Amino acid sequence: MSSVKPVSENATPGFLVWRLSTKWRVAVDRAVGPLGLTHAQYSLVASLYGMHRAGEHPSQRRLADHTGLEPLYVSKLARSLEAAGLLDRTRDPSDPRAVRLTLTDDGREITLRAISVVQDLLEQLLEPLGGLGGERARAFGHELAVLLDVPLDPRTGAGPRSGGTPPPSAEISPEEQS
Repeated sequence: MSSVKPVSENATPGFLVWRLSTKWRVAVDRAVGPLGLTHAQYSLVASLYGMHRAGEHPSQRRLADHTGLEPLYVSKLARSLEAAGLLDRTRDPSDPRAVRLTLTDDGREITLRAISVVQDLLEQLLEPLGGLGGERARAFGHELAVLLDVPLDPRTGAGPRSGGTPPPSAEISPEEQS
């Protein structure tokens, strides 16, 4: 019998979030790789697709805000996706500093295929919580949204209620320190 402890045993929430995000990023990279995309590129084109469906024609900056990616990284990703023929970058006539993004026909086709693949993967991930439409998965999504809405001070990582210093009883694992 193995004496290896499960990753989750005695792990801090921060470590678990990091491990889950890493697991998800790797799984999505592998799933969309055959379509010629990385996870970051997928996040960009899928978000762009969703925003277009909602009637929005976002700038690179707006897409960066939506995805949580740095604007410079979005610009780099957009240039590579443009070179691959998946999106068009055009200057906004009302603001020459802004660059608007639009999926090409090929970009929409690849994006729809990638969304389907990632939805299947998400269903697998959430299956222990009752699947994508399950009550526990919805509650989990709500909890994640709550955490994403907490502003953090980028200099200290402290949220508005923590005062910038962890309480004396808080133990930080070596994994969280990196």
